[in-house]
Parts: sequence; structure tokens; C-alpha cells
Amino acid sequence: MKILVPVKRVIDYNVKVRVRSDGTGVDLSNVKMSMNPFDEIAVEEAVRMKENGTATEVVAVSCGVTACQETLRTALAMGADRAILVSTDTELQPLGVAKLLQAICAREQPQLVLCGKQAIDDDANQTGQMLAALQGWPQATFASKIVVEGGEVCVTREVDGGLETLAFTLPGVVSTDLRLNEPRYATLPNIMKAKKKPLDVVPASELGVDLAPRLSTLKVVEPPARSAGIRVADVAELVARLRNEAKVI
Repeated sequence: MKILVPVKRVIDYNVKVRVRSDGTGVDLSNVKMSMNPFDEIAVEEAVRMKENGTATEVVAVSCGVTACQETLRTALAMGADRAILVSTDTELQPLGVAKLLQAICAREQPQLVLCGKQAIDDDANQTGQMLAALQGWPQATFASKIVVEGGEVCVTREVDGGLETLAFTLPGVVSTDLRLNEPRYATLPNIMKAKKKPLDVVPASELGVDLAPRLSTLKVVEPPARSAGIRVADVAELVARLRNEAKVI
């Protein structure tokens, strides 16, 4: 079974995001970038499937600028076999990325696409679902457990009422949630080995995909600053403030 794992280059989750002074977007200059955390989980799960013999090959793919090769090298250091960069300077939106991934699927013919449930920059949570729709494949989102037996995938996912278990026949799309696993750290030897693993660059123009944006950003603003907390003398004052000021009891 070949697994395709899309990975996205985003602002590192430890970095405080700065909004541009004109409100047109987020300032990316001199900011540490890294792999989207949910995509790290997807890479880890795919590598584990290969280690236990379920998968035969793990292919990481990213769409974007040349700097995305760094993210792909991280995936290779974690254990992916090879990587593909769909190179484009165009601003990518979920539908455009899904169409690019559809074109890559046509080339690679994977049996399973394993992706993060969402990216921490736009929080769109759309690409995996759109890809499944374009491919006409079954999908299971927010996976907290994945079991592959034969040609069937059994996915456990968290819902408001508890846990839901879905099963579908390959090929299909699965998006990963936080509780699926804990990604490994890439060791120095594996980082060095990753430099020699194949990384193909495919210009997006070769794939014949319409990347015209469907959405436009009107304005980006920072969340309002939190007001300072206060000290109360005793429990009685706390209850009084909660009842009379906060109106929560």
C-alpha cells in the first residue's frame, strides 16, 4: 500500500503571530516556519504503518514556494521514502491545493491519502474533504485511531457523544487528529540521510490546474487584548462578582 501524505509549511506554533500594520495579512518576514503539527501526526502514522508492514511506501507532498522543501526534508527525516514539491508562487487556497493533490494522485496512484485535519494558519479544515470529493473516494476525518486490515480501513474518531467508528474500502482519504499519536523527533543521522532521499519538483503549471483564488481577505486584525485580572478578598466576594458582574451564576 502506497500512502500519500500532504504536508504544509506554516508559522511555527511557538511563534507569536504578528499582523501587518495595514491589516492585509500576517507578517512572515524573519519568522520561524515549520511543518503543520497535524501533518506531523499524519507523517508519523504513515511511517508507523510502513514499519509494521502495512504500507510499502510513504510519499510526502507539499504545494507552495521553494522553501517548502525544508518541510519535505523534515518529513523525509521522520521516515518518508521520497517527496514531491508542487512548486508555485501563487497564493494557494484549499480548493486549489485539493486539485493539485488530485493531479498528484493521478500520477502516484496511492491507496491512502493521510493528511492533517487542518492547518494552524488558516484553520480551514477543507482540503482533505475536497480531495475526497474530487477523487470520489470515501473519507474519515479527525481520526484518533487507524487500523488497516487487507483492503479495509477502520477509523475511530471523536464526536460530541463519544467515539464513532467508520470503515471503508481503499482507496480513501483520512485526516488525523491530535490524539492519534505523538510524532517522533528526527534524529541527526536521519536528518543527514534525508538529504540524499529523492525530492522531485513539479511546477504547478505542468498539472493543468486552475489555481485562481475563490476567496479574498478583507481584513486581518489581532484579537482584543485581555483585561487584567482582579483579586478578591474571600469566597463571598467572588460569588458576588460572578453573580452581579459576570452574570454567570
